[in-house]
Formats: sequence, C-alpha cells, structure tokens
Amino acid sequence: MTEAAAPAGDTPPFRYTAALADEIERRWQDTWAREGTFHAPNPTGPLADPDHPRAGAEKLYVLDMFPYPSGAGLHVGHPLGYIGTDCYARYQRMSGRNVLHAMGFDAFGLPAEQYAVQTGTHPRTTTVANIERYKAQLRRLGLAHDERRSVATIDTDFYRWTQWVFLQIFNSWYDPDAQKARPVAELVAAFAAGDRPTPDGRAWAELTDAEQRRIVDDHRLAYVSQAPVNWCPGLGTVLANEEVTADGRSDRGNFPVFKRNLKQWMMRITAYGDRLLDDLDALDWPESIKLMQRNWIGRSTGAHIDFTAPAAGPDDARIRVFTTRPDTLFGATYLVLAPEHELVDVLTPTTWPDGTRDAWTGGHAGPRAAVEAYRKAAAAKTDVERQADTKEKTGVFVGAYATHPVTGGQIPIFIADYVLAGYGTGAIMAVPAQDERDWDFAEVFELPIVRTVQPSEGFDGRAYTGDGPAINSAAPERGLDLDGLGVTEAKAATVEWLEANGHGVGAVTWRLRDWLFSRQRYWGEPFPIVYDSTGAAIPLPESMLPVELPEVDDFSPKTFDPDDADSNPETPLSRRRDWVEVELDLGDGPQRYTRETNVMPQWAGSCWYELRYLDPTNPDRFVDAENERYWMGPRAEGDCGGTDLYVGGAEHAVLHLLYARFWHKVLYDLGHVSSFEPFRRLFNQGMIQAFAFTDPRGVYVPAEEVVEVDGRWFHGEQEVTREYGKMGKSLRNVVTPDDMCAAYGADTFRVYEMSMGPLEVSRPWETRAVVGSYRFLQRVWRAVVDEQTGAPRVTDEPADAATRRLLHRIVDGVRTDMEGIRFNTAIAKLIELTNALTRLPATPREVAEPLVLMLAPFAPHVAEELWRTLGHDTSLAYADFPTADPALLVAETITYPVQVNGKVRGRVEVPAYAAQEVVRAAALEAVASALAGKEPRKVIVVPGRLVSVVA
Repeated sequence: MTEAAAPAGDTPPFRYTAALADEIERRWQDTWAREGTFHAPNPTGPLADPDHPRAGAEKLYVLDMFPYPSGAGLHVGHPLGYIGTDCYARYQRMSGRNVLHAMGFDAFGLPAEQYAVQTGTHPRTTTVANIERYKAQLRRLGLAHDERRSVATIDTDFYRWTQWVFLQIFNSWYDPDAQKARPVAELVAAFAAGDRPTPDGRAWAELTDAEQRRIVDDHRLAYVSQAPVNWCPGLGTVLANEEVTADGRSDRGNFPVFKRNLKQWMMRITAYGDRLLDDLDALDWPESIKLMQRNWIGRSTGAHIDFTAPAAGPDDARIRVFTTRPDTLFGATYLVLAPEHELVDVLTPTTWPDGTRDAWTGGHAGPRAAVEAYRKAAAAKTDVERQADTKEKTGVFVGAYATHPVTGGQIPIFIADYVLAGYGTGAIMAVPAQDERDWDFAEVFELPIVRTVQPSEGFDGRAYTGDGPAINSAAPERGLDLDGLGVTEAKAATVEWLEANGHGVGAVTWRLRDWLFSRQRYWGEPFPIVYDSTGAAIPLPESMLPVELPEVDDFSPKTFDPDDADSNPETPLSRRRDWVEVELDLGDGPQRYTRETNVMPQWAGSCWYELRYLDPTNPDRFVDAENERYWMGPRAEGDCGGTDLYVGGAEHAVLHLLYARFWHKVLYDLGHVSSFEPFRRLFNQGMIQAFAFTDPRGVYVPAEEVVEVDGRWFHGEQEVTREYGKMGKSLRNVVTPDDMCAAYGADTFRVYEMSMGPLEVSRPWETRAVVGSYRFLQRVWRAVVDEQTGAPRVTDEPADAATRRLLHRIVDGVRTDMEGIRFNTAIAKLIELTNALTRLPATPREVAEPLVLMLAPFAPHVAEELWRTLGHDTSLAYADFPTADPALLVAETITYPVQVNGKVRGRVEVPAYAAQEVVRAAALEAVASALAGKEPRKVIVVPGRLVSVVA
C-alpha cells in the first residue's frame, strides 16, 4: 500500500480505504460471477434466456481487439482500452440495451513457441498459464464480460472452425463478373457445360484430371504458389514482414533475413481489392485509418506495356511492365527488373555484349557472375531498405536489350534492388525525366534522359512530375503522335494505340499483394489439407475436422548457418512421420496421403473471432444464422452491419483489419453471414506512456525510487536523466494494475485511467496523480455513508433548487459525454457534482441515487456497494441510467454585462425570458451612476449576451 492510500491511525472506522475497496471489489466480483450478471442473452440456442431483463431489447455489440497473453502479464497501459469499452458497455446496458461484451485470447504464434524452444516447456502449458494470469488480472479490474463466450485460438473447438473457414476459402473462386466469391463446384460446372472456355480452348472433357485440377487451382482463393518470402536461416522459418526489423534482421534473435522464392500457401486477397477499398466509405472509422488502408491497397490505373527481348529459348521473352503514366512511354530509356524476376535467368547471356559500359558490370567479367553477386546482396536487404529514396542507386546490366514498342529502338535491361518482385509485375520501364529515382539511376549508370512532358515555366529541377503538354512523343510512321496533348488525353491515346497494336492493355493494379499464409512453425493451426501421390493439394472433408496439432518432442524448426541463404525450411511437424503420412478414405477408398506440415499464421484466428463470441458453444455451425443477424446484421438497407464498436490500437490499422475484412467478405459472399463488413465502428485508444530514468552510466534505475527536487531528478544522492516513452521491464518503469489495485483499489485505478485525458490520446502515467481519483471516490463515499457509523447520510428531503438544477445539468452532460466516449469530461462533471454535495449537511436522495448510477460505469464496485447502502437489493447493472428533466436545463436568469461607451460599468441579472424593454430598464438602472443623470443617446440589447449604452 502506498503512503497516499494508507489509513492513518485515527482513520474513521467506515472510511473508504484501499483495504475496504479490496474487500468490496472482490465480494462484488464474486457476486457478478455467481449470478451471471453480465450474461447477454442470444435470440436462440443454449445462450438464449427469455427471462433475462434485456431479452429482446435493442442490441449493442462491443468488441476489444484480441489480446495476446504474454507471460509478463498486464502493465497499466494494456487495460486502457478494456476499461474504456467496459465503461461504455456498462452505460449502454443501463440505458436499456442488450450488450454483448466478451474477451478471448489470440494464443498461437511465435512468442510462445520461442519460449518453448528455450525452456523445453510445451507452448500450450505456458500459453494456458498466461491466459489464466490475464483472466485473473482482468477480473480484478471488474470488467463486465460474459465469461461464457470467452474463446482462445488454441482451443480445438475454436480452431476446428478456423480450419472450416479456410476450407470455405479454398473451395471458392472469385467471379469478376458477379464481383463475389462462388463455390469452386460452380466453376467446374461452367467449364463442363462449355459456358466458360478453358485456357487453351479445348473442351473440359478432353482435359486430363491433372489439367482440370491445375485450371481450378489457378482460380482458388487459397492456393499454393512460389512466392518471395522473408527466409531466416538462423530461425529456420519464413517471417512475416512485421517480424523483420528495419535492418533486415529477425526481431527475435537478430538473425539475417533473406528474400527467397519458396512454395507457400497464399490467399487471393487481391481479388477483393476494389471492394476492400470502396467499402471503406460505409465504415465509421477514423479517417487516418481509412487512409492507411487506402494507401496499403494502393489502386492504380494505367497500362500494362510489353517489351520483347531475346531469351535463351526459341522465342523472345515478353517483359510486361505496369505504369500509371503510359503517356511517358517515349521517355523510357531502359528497363529495370527485380533481382528475383523469373526472366532474369533466361535473359542473362554468358558474355557481355559489345559496347557494355564499365559502369554497368559491377566489376564482373561476365553478366552471370554480376547477376549472381547482385542477387545475393539484394537478398540481404529488407523491402524498406530497398525502396529508401535516400540511398545510393545500385544495379547491374543483365547483358540483354529490349525492343521499345513504339520507337523500335534497343534499350538496356538492368536488375536493381529498388524494384520489388512482389509489387506490380516486378519490372518497370524507367522514365528518368519523370521519376526522381529513375533520374538518380540514370545518372549513376550514364543512361539517356528524355523529357516527354513540358515542365512548367521557371522549372529548373531534375525529374518533372507535374502536368503539362507532351513533348518528344511522336512516331507518326507508327501511328502515335502525342505532342501537344495534355496528360489525360495522352494517356488515353497511348492505351488505345497499345491495345490496337498488341503491345499492351489498359489496366488497374494494386499495391496490395496476395496474403502469404504459411509459417514453418509448430505453434499454429494445422492446415486441413493433404497431398496425394501426384502432389496435388486435397481438402479434407468437414467431418474430419479438427485436424489437431500433434505432440512433438522438438518444437523448433531446423536452423541453419545464419548466412546460409540457400538453405530450405524443415518444419517441426515434418518430423512426426506417423502424423504426416496417413491413410484416409476421401471417397475413393483408402489411400496414402501426406499432410501439410506448414501451419497457419497467427492472423488466422483473429480474422473471425468476433463471430465465435456470438455462438461459442455451437457444435454444428461456426455461428447460428439467427444469432449472427441479431448481433451483427445490417440495421437498414445499405448498412454494412458488423460489431457496433471495435476498440484497439492504431498499430493494427492495416494487416489485422484488412485480413479480417477479407475473410468476412468471403463468408458474406458464400451466404454464411449477413453483414458485409465485420467492424462497423472503430475507435483507436491512445497509449499510456511513462518516464524512465538513467544514471550517469546510462543504466536505468527504478522509476518509483526517483524523486524530483527543484525540477531535477534524483535516485538516492545521484542525479538522473529523465526520458519519456514506453513502459517496459528493461526500462525499469513498469507499473502493474495489481500494484494499483493493492494500493488504491480497482475502482480508483479505473477512474484514474479514464480521467487522464481523451481516450484516443496518448498520455503519460503518473502514479502520484492517482491519489486525486482516490480522494474523489472517498468524497462520493462520504456523501452517502457516515464514516463514523457506516449508516447512510442521505435525506429524503427535496434538494434545493440550485442543487437540483446542477444535478440535471450534470446528468445531461454525462449522458452526452458517455455517448461520445468522452469519459474524462464525464468524470470531471461527476467531480463537480460531488464537490457541491460536500457543502450540504446531508445528501438528498434525489441527488445521491443519480450520482451513484452515473458513477457505476467508472467505479462499478463502490457504486454497487453504495446502491445497497441506499436500500436497493438488486444490482444496479440493469438500473436505468439517469435522465435529465429538460425543464431544469433552462436557465432561470441571465446575467448581462452592461457597457457604457464600450467599457463594462455594471452587470444586471434578469429573468431568462425578460422582454428587451425590461432588460433595457434594468441595465440603465445598474449604470445610472456612470451616466450621471445624462440621457443615453442609444441603448442596444444583444439578447442573452450584453447591453451596450452610448452616453
């Protein structure tokens, strides 16, 4: 217990102290759990309850972002959003709504597995222990969750349905004509009926089974592909982009990470690019988050342009580039391919062609040696490093030239790391006069620069990216003359020429890439996929779900020399041969199959968990249709549906939210859900940050032991330096909710976190300031309870008019603040009301009860206790939140400042609805001495504001 919270020796016996708070809070937490106070009734199924006080009421679904239960437990920054959603949900429940608020755990993933590798403890053991720790901490905060709905992604009853959703995606294709996902069976039927031509025009029946399967697999929303990935030999696994540091190393272990093409499961999220982009308009989300998603999706309109080049085979290679500025085609003076581009090998000859400049070779005797060395160097860099505008441009000539489609001239082909294989086509036409990066590259490699857009008057820079008429862009002998045209007209003319002459097509491309969905880990959801003797991927029937994660002796993937970029993954599951090699009857009799030994990424479970909260005990469906429509269905025609409020950090602005939207849209297309978006309203809470302190050696010292003296900070006798940022063990500035609950009580902690500032704004933690919230609750307690006797100190005598008006003004303001999630200002109003009560000899019941009810969302335990003290024998969780009397919100009087010749000489208080003549007379009387008996020349009454007298 801190000094601020410790009761003094002469403390009254019934004062609200940390010890009393602890007793009250634990007792009410037990009561809520025993009575199922926060159980939300479903319309149907085992969680339906027609006798519940909110059965059939207007619903509200409040959702927190799925936490990952780390072994360290919570620090005071973690529950900020959870307390915020709890306050909002409690208020809405008291306002008559049926509120669903649950908490689950995103429990698969790399951290638990890494811990298991280090300690030899099974990741399930540590993860379950971490979940129990989180649950205990969250319960101690009094969060009003429906505990029956709690799920964890590691539960087989949960990941059975994650696997089921994967099968829905695998067994679907995206029909661009219908602009929706459809079952693969319908695609096969269209091929078989001849309604859809096969790629080579042969009849479907003429194709072999393998050929048919290959065509279908090319359409599936989940498919296997060779994809550029982040390969970390030191960890023995592929890493997601977010698991790679800006230095191109693994965030765990700090090993080098290389770009490699490996066989991986992919999700065809790009098929949904238009809908993911356009449907943002239907969402009540912060504009900054929408902008981040729009930029990530990155829809670009332009053209695909084909260049041809001699290749190792019998036919020339076709190099396809995408550009948003086809009008600048005449300015393309060289091509650049990503080092990983599939055509590099077939384009690269054994010797340098005549005329190769020394600057193009990278110092190598032949092009193949140059390409190999450059590829190895590029593989050691991250995408961020490769695209950094400030770095020096590097690259090598591959030893081949491409034919320009308009001029017919020969332009050199380079590889350079600033072009990425996973973006666009992995190749660009370089137009240095219109692109700064291309200009830099052209200068380094002594390449021509041709302007194709007339710069604006006075422009004396390098690359010009603005609008202007086309110049140097005419090839009349080939039927294309752009000179003098504006950008829009020149684009259209170029695309028309490309399509008419077979050199390209108008196109839309995306920054968005298909989702890499494989991990070479152990601790993740197994794929419901097996491979037959031909290597074809076969989906398991739903009756065989779940595919359970087997026990293994060694959780770690095979690791390699950290610099061995050519090594290949060996997954932990691949060592369980008795699990990998299995005999199954999938309809053609018993046959031998091989299981997929990759696992799904951690994102999988969090893509759909909000749906399982709705119907967590359903053994037959991932969610009952009626329950889904009730909790997440559209409110009206055109409404997107989804959760009513989703609260979490802005760090999930893109990946989690984008992936979840994609899965949800597939389920919507297939008729499994009624809403086409999972999260209707999004709110991003800020962060709680903290001061940390270092001694002269730069070593962190315990923040709680530092004292401030005259604006300087000391640890003992030693002066220390203060810095501001995150909380963390290494910074020695962690404060836990457990510490705060022990020192002040959970209610004080809740009130302090909600009163620190707007919920969406980051703010500094200051333990010393918590005492202010503690003293506020003590004043509320004293307003209701006699500290000497413990008896109520309320009176049934009516409140005086001023107190009654104050109460209703506060009620109106608090309601408005609660609806707007402005908890700090709501608490400020409650403090104002409480302070007014301290001046009264006894608290009128008509004020005490509304005060306790308004306090309940923030400090629910002490509010429940005071509610009982006031004579109520049921929980206030379903009591009606106070409502203001409109008549008492109207001011009875107005005070007018009265100016004489522009200076305030007096003030006058008049009835609020006094006529102007009355206001005028009162004002003149108030400033009679200033007028000294003179008649005013003019009197102006500004209603409700002021009176101006001109003497």
